[in-house]
Amino acid sequence: MLAASRKDLLLARLRADGRIVAKELAAELGVSEDSIRRDLRELDAAGLAVRVYGGAVPASPAVADYASRQTVATESKQRIARFAASLIEPGSTVIIDGGTTALATVRALDPMLDCTIVTHSPTVAAALLHHAADVIIIGGRLFKHSAVASGAAAVEAARMVRADRFLLGVTGIHADAGLTTGDADEAAMKRALAERSAETYVLGSEEKIGAVSPFAVLPFDAVTGVIVDPAAPANSLDALERRGVPLLRAVAPCRVTGRGDGGAAAR
Repeated sequence: MLAASRKDLLLARLRADGRIVAKELAAELGVSEDSIRRDLRELDAAGLAVRVYGGAVPASPAVADYASRQTVATESKQRIARFAASLIEPGSTVIIDGGTTALATVRALDPMLDCTIVTHSPTVAAALLHHAADVIIIGGRLFKHSAVASGAAAVEAARMVRADRFLLGVTGIHADAGLTTGDADEAAMKRALAERSAETYVLGSEEKIGAVSPFAVLPFDAVTGVIVDPAAPANSLDALERRGVPLLRAVAPCRVTGRGDGGAAAR
C-alpha cells in the first residue's frame, strides 16, 4: 500500500474508531510498525492527528483560528448554547469562558435575566452590552486565537472571583485523553477559573467529541457535567459513558440543580 493511501486509511480509522494502535494496525496491514509511526508523525505535523503513546487519536478541528471556528458545527453549537444558557439562574454568578460556543451561549441568554456574568473574553462581554446582567471582565494579555485574556495577570485576577458555575470551553473531549485545549497558557487560565467555581460544565459541541488537543485542562472527575450534542459520534459518546463521564444531552433546555440531579435528569 502506498503511503498516501495508508494515510487515508489511518484518517478513516481515526474517524470511525477514535484511536489507532500502531502495533495492531501494522500487523493488520502487513507493514512495519515504524512505517505506521512515521505516517502518524506526518499526520500529527499536518494537524490531522495527535500522537499518543502507542498510536494516535483524532486532532480537534476546534483549534482553527477564531474566524474559521465560527463556521464549524454551528447548529451543534446552538444546541449546546441553548442548554448551557438554561443553567444560568436569576441571581447567580456565572463565569463564561471564551470561544465561539461561549459566545453563542450569551446570545441565547434572556436579555432581561438578572445575574452576574464574569468573563475573560471581550467578545462575550460585548455581546452582553444590552443585557440586564452585570458583567465583570477579567483582563490580561489577549490571546487572539480564542479572543480571551490569559497569562499571569489574568490568572491572578481570577483568584479574586467566586462563582456558582463555570461554563468551560475546550477543543477536545476524549474518553482516554480527557479535556484538552491547544495552548498551555489558556489551559492554565481555564483551570484557574474552574477553581473559583462551585460547579463546572463543559461545552461539548459535536466537533470536540472524540478529538484531542495537546494540553490537558481538567480531569473528568473535576467537572460537574459535560454538555454534549446527541448528534456527536455515538462511539465517542459511548466511550465517555463507559468512563463514567457525567453527560448532559442537549436535547432541550432544562434547569439543573447540583451534580447528581443534573446527570440523572439529562442522561
